[in-house]
Amino acid sequence: MRQGFDNQQYLTVQSEKILERIGSFGDKLYLEFGGKLFDDYHASRVLPGFAPDSKMQMLKKLKSEAEVLIAVSANDIELNKLRSDYGITYDLDTLRIIDAFREAGLSVLGVVITRYAEQPGARAFAERLKNLGVSVSFHYSIPDYPSNVPLIMSSDGYGRNEYVKTTKRLVVVTGPGPGSGKMAVCLSQIYHDFLHGIKSGYAKFETFPIWNLPLNHPLNLAYEAATADLNDVNMIDPFHMEAYGKTATNYNRDVEIFPVLNAMFRRIWQTSPYKSPTDMGVNMVGFCIFDMDAVEHAAKSEIVRRYLNEVCAFKRGVSDKARVNKQTLIMQQAQLNVFYRKVVAPALNKEAESGVPAAAIELGDGRILTGKRSPLLDPAAALLLNALKALGGIPDEILLLSPAVIEPMQRLKREMLHSEDDRLHAEEILLALSICAATNPVAELALNQISKLSGLDAHVTRMPTAADSALFRRLHIQLTGEPEPMDAKKLYWQ
Repeated sequence: MRQGFDNQQYLTVQSEKILERIGSFGDKLYLEFGGKLFDDYHASRVLPGFAPDSKMQMLKKLKSEAEVLIAVSANDIELNKLRSDYGITYDLDTLRIIDAFREAGLSVLGVVITRYAEQPGARAFAERLKNLGVSVSFHYSIPDYPSNVPLIMSSDGYGRNEYVKTTKRLVVVTGPGPGSGKMAVCLSQIYHDFLHGIKSGYAKFETFPIWNLPLNHPLNLAYEAATADLNDVNMIDPFHMEAYGKTATNYNRDVEIFPVLNAMFRRIWQTSPYKSPTDMGVNMVGFCIFDMDAVEHAAKSEIVRRYLNEVCAFKRGVSDKARVNKQTLIMQQAQLNVFYRKVVAPALNKEAESGVPAAAIELGDGRILTGKRSPLLDPAAALLLNALKALGGIPDEILLLSPAVIEPMQRLKREMLHSEDDRLHAEEILLALSICAATNPVAELALNQISKLSGLDAHVTRMPTAADSALFRRLHIQLTGEPEPMDAKKLYWQ
């Protein structure tokens, strides 16, 4: 993929900006960290050159100054809310986040369970954390939050929350997903610090939207597409315009909450350090783009990918019409159609020629390969084999998989597992290839090409199965599909 973002520059300038903001407050800064910290694949897709773990790498540069608090909502625990990319619940993701910070050498102060009201699931999770040696604090719901500022800034508001004692100048507050209560944790801590005679401040680090790019820039539209389930809307920051006479891009939730935050800041500090929600941010991403054409292309591809995935999700019954309409509107704003994604037309053309479901993938050198369903393989499996052959320079006529391996696998599926479809799927093909690689050097050569699949685009002319979607996600292939089941006569499919 053509690069457009300078990751090394980003690590340097972002660290400097955070240190500068700490200095402006004196004793301590609570930094609300939004987005994904060590696996931000959305950012790496739309900012080619951005490393998925860039934020973690940047924090590691500051680890002598930093410690971490993790916020998770009791309501999300109770509802078993899932992270869609990993398919794990927020409580399990909290454990995963703790492990990741510890492995990076960062100090984890503990977990704050927000909106706590004795929910059974949240109470059980708190006990589990304590048994694992993780400190747990509880924050409670406040009536009329966030509008009732006098109540919030009182002993019956933030004063009820358990105070977490911190030791370092930078306290990173993060969580498993949006709505975890990160901002409220920051403000509650600042309120308690004030009572303890500690001067502390607040700042926000969100990668998107990018404040110094236009409202409808593809990067900012791609952010809207990524948060369609939250109904976030990019907007011009009116407070920034009024204070400075300059346009800055922000989003609805920050703009709506800013007057309340300002009132809270004035109650604590007698004055607010910020004139706009944009002022609260420390995001330097927009200054590290060196090839805007490459970035715009990547962002537009992401918008189309999100649209296709939403349409398929709606057909599966796990999305709704409002989210499809939102993605459709974003496509229109960006003046895009599905054929902007280069793999869509070749996949559809292959199906038209062959009369069976097909798939296409774009290699890093621009070549587009196709595969189709056969009596042995489903289209995604055929596509993977063709891609690995091409990447390894293996001629088409060379047989990678021995019939002695494939036939027993098909018999197992058909006769012993009672599968209606004994074709091999993508993951099964990789397993078969790894078996053949033990005795076949060409199969081993093909298997060694797997890392080159990372970041490639692929499209299937049918709805991707759950298994294919999971595998391609693990391979970091950006897979999309058409909203049609593999068998049009069936209502149920996996």
